[in-house]
Amino acid sequence: MDIEFHRLDLRYELLRRRSPEREKRLLASLAEHGQQQPVLVVPEGAGWVLLDGCKRVRALKALRHDTVRATAWDLPEADALVLERLMRHGEGDDPFEQGWLLRELKDRFGLSGEELARRFDRSPSWVSRRLSLVDDLPRAVQEQVRQGRLGAHAAQKYLGPLARARRDECVRLCESLCAKGRPTSRQVGELYTALVSGGDRARELVLSDPWLFLRSQAEARRPDPEKSPAEQLLGDLGAMAGIARRAHRRLRQGAATRMSAAEKDEVRRCAAQTRLDTRALLDLCEKETADAGPDDSRGHPAPA
Repeated sequence: MDIEFHRLDLRYELLRRRSPEREKRLLASLAEHGQQQPVLVVPEGAGWVLLDGCKRVRALKALRHDTVRATAWDLPEADALVLERLMRHGEGDDPFEQGWLLRELKDRFGLSGEELARRFDRSPSWVSRRLSLVDDLPRAVQEQVRQGRLGAHAAQKYLGPLARARRDECVRLCESLCAKGRPTSRQVGELYTALVSGGDRARELVLSDPWLFLRSQAEARRPDPEKSPAEQLLGDLGAMAGIARRAHRRLRQGAATRMSAAEKDEVRRCAAQTRLDTRALLDLCEKETADAGPDDSRGHPAPA
């Protein structure tokens, strides 16, 4: 059946992330071939609640259509929401979309955590983790994820822990970062590391102009053509040693005593990762610089 747009309730549009690239491809496909798949709705009074197909509706509106072809399910709204999500489970919903749906089902329909776990055939801890993700992360950050300006992986891995330790800084970083571009996970991770381990000046630069900070870091990593590989490596090792001494001095001066429990957890996590990275570097350095005979050139013949 065909439904006019003004009869559609798009209340669940906010449960899905947007992807500008995918929406452009969909718009082109609809313009060339028309609507191939119906959207999914359930009845409500004289109208219809849209469960799936928000991207198609937005694209058809952009193409100045008046109606959308739809399939209706004669099910209670909560049951239809769960069934629709289970049917497209293979598409790989990210944790945010899962969390948004679980929060909606809990708040709108009063489903408990145990009931949600049963309906989705998941453990109660899975439900709790997804709800905590959307409850802990500020709404301003979630909106950037929803609009496709911030990757879900970067938000979960880096901005989630930052929000628990320094909520205001998390919001400020996200607003400054997403206002001028779409950062990669690696870039967000680099900014997160600078915030939790850098000095006051570095942290202020990260928060006020994160893209400038990223450019300066990239420039600092660029090899100096006037330096030999040995000089560049020695410079890197010297910088690492200086940072280690500075962090050691901060701890000796009582930095840990002024941390919250969440901040201490993050310090322990970062310290564990630093230990692994440093150990791997030292092992490789020892291997590559070990004494070797004139024929040990790792596949390259010794000069005559």
